[in-house]
Amino acid sequence: MSAKIIQAPGKYIQGAGILSSVATYIKHLNAKFLVLGDAFVLGLTQDILSASFERENIACRFSTFTGECSRNAIATIQADAEKNQCTAIIGIGGGKTIDAAKAVSYYLGLPLVIIPTIASTDAPCSSWSVLYTDNGEFDTYLDLPFNPTLVLVDTQIIANAPARLLAAGIGDALATWFEARACRQSASSTMAGGLPTVAALSIAKQCYETLLTDAKIALLAVERNVVTDAVERIVEANTYLSGVGFESGGLAAAHAIHNGFTVLEETHSMYHGEKVAFGTLTQLILENAPTEELETVLRLCIDVGLPVTLEQLNVTGNVESKMRKVAAQACLPGDTIHNMPFNVTEEKVYAALLAADSYGSSFIKA
Repeated sequence: MSAKIIQAPGKYIQGAGILSSVATYIKHLNAKFLVLGDAFVLGLTQDILSASFERENIACRFSTFTGECSRNAIATIQADAEKNQCTAIIGIGGGKTIDAAKAVSYYLGLPLVIIPTIASTDAPCSSWSVLYTDNGEFDTYLDLPFNPTLVLVDTQIIANAPARLLAAGIGDALATWFEARACRQSASSTMAGGLPTVAALSIAKQCYETLLTDAKIALLAVERNVVTDAVERIVEANTYLSGVGFESGGLAAAHAIHNGFTVLEETHSMYHGEKVAFGTLTQLILENAPTEELETVLRLCIDVGLPVTLEQLNVTGNVESKMRKVAAQACLPGDTIHNMPFNVTEEKVYAALLAADSYGSSFIKA
């Protein structure tokens, strides 16, 4: 019998305005940091970080992330860190920057600090990087032997970002419970390398319940760039509950269907969580979930502006042919769709994709 495993970052810190105190939380690492962020994020945060580092006499080098989270981009960042003799990595920004920082820290064997500036994915807490080709198509998952040393989330920075990004995080987090539930039913191994623990399943379920309670009001607050208790709860759900819940609870159809959508160029402008949200609806159709549950999920998506139709994912014209391609990609050997508690075929996924589209369309037109 497989072992039950749960894993998580070494420390998780969240609160409004805490970026200015980052050095107090990382000085014990006694390191020279490579700080990786894109030009926009560094423009917003570099002065704050520099001031905090100077107060604690911490050395750092800022490196601008300019490309996809691809093997070529990671190799370039790694060379920069080695050249400048950095002994720890900080990734600050969104999902692809974070995943690149994780990969660099892994290849160099260095401590890792993650500072998400958006709550659009559950990437910050996990020990996985999603690698893409230089053209933005899904390549593979990089399985890392450790979670970040520390994750620091400044909720005011999250609230200052566009509300659509928080909604995308809600979409990513929405899959957590349903995929963990499927893995429990099928006794599938999780991303942590074992069966789900009671704690992991409880965290995954709490993630879903938090979204139902707080998602809509949190999104309204973030539209005004303010932090409320609901915002704090949703940021934690999107980042920590979903991060630990997906990794130690397991992935199933929703994320595999997201991977399927990456073969369609017109979906590249959509956020990861937006595609995962539609993948969650498709998974529920695929497993013939109760109508009440399906309707609850669909209404939550509509309440926070997540796509519930293919047209909202920018998929129009030759829809049937495109969904065949999505289904084929989602069902590739080794992808997480095969963690569902029944045999999944391309034909079943194709049918579920079209049925989910019709179901979502019926609510929008109602």
